[in-house]
Amino acid sequence: MTDTDQAQTDTRCGYVTLIGAPNAGKSTLLNQLVGAKIAIVSPKVQTTRARVTAIAIEGNAQIIFVDTPGIFMPSRRLEKAMVNAAWDGAKDTDVLALLIDANKGITKDVYRIMEGLEKSGKRAHLILNKIDLIKRDRLLGLAKELTDRNVFNEVFMVSALSGDGVDHLRSHFAKEVPAGPWLYPEDQLALAPMRYLAAEITREKLFMRMNQELPYSLTVETEKWEDRKDGSVKIDQVIYVSRANHKPMILGKGGQTIKKIGAMAREELEETLGQRVHLFLFVKVREKWLDDPERYQEMGLDFPK
Repeated sequence: MTDTDQAQTDTRCGYVTLIGAPNAGKSTLLNQLVGAKIAIVSPKVQTTRARVTAIAIEGNAQIIFVDTPGIFMPSRRLEKAMVNAAWDGAKDTDVLALLIDANKGITKDVYRIMEGLEKSGKRAHLILNKIDLIKRDRLLGLAKELTDRNVFNEVFMVSALSGDGVDHLRSHFAKEVPAGPWLYPEDQLALAPMRYLAAEITREKLFMRMNQELPYSLTVETEKWEDRKDGSVKIDQVIYVSRANHKPMILGKGGQTIKKIGAMAREELEETLGQRVHLFLFVKVREKWLDDPERYQEMGLDFPK
């Protein structure tokens, strides 16, 4: 056996896919598991639109986590693409985990996901999240009711927000991924290019500032990325909206809303990149972008017919 063969048998590497209903806390858990902010987080539903892939090292294992969009009953084209992306992510993975908001319990969306698992013959780990918001007796009763469905391998209880139980969960995943060589460099945390992650950061700030409906009909794209000689970076981003009357809502009176969004995004970008950022935001109307296959491709989604 060569040294390379020996090294490969001593290491483990594989994919762990997280599925769940909207707002179950998948993105928060992903960030905790990786130890860095990779996925954007918002209290609004449908924040994650496409699969987000992040990488964690635990002992001799490299774990490739896949955060999927929330699974629910879709009615619009983008929603259908998001739900399809979630189920596609569950098909080819080494470990599948269903995250459930323990405080909400077994909702219609949770029932729908469990039925999907039963029909596909797939089994998953059950992760009960937000355990700090529920009494122990109710938590144990919920765990029993769920495991009676016989689609779960093991049960884990965590608080993704505080990190309680996350280390144990990551250690378990490290033992479950198959033996084999690492697929990515040790210091790589995500597979998405920085241009995409930067656009996601701005989209998160838009979610935080705008109302319930508007964020759904907007998207952010990084158009230019210029590394300057002084060590700073200039980033031009375009916020696309689907209707002309949405544009002044984002701009705000005297441009105050977009200035606030830009300041919030720039602050996080500088912290993430470790360098000064010159961020320029533009708002443009792109009618019917929700029906444009090219836009779905840019988001990493398949265009549903």
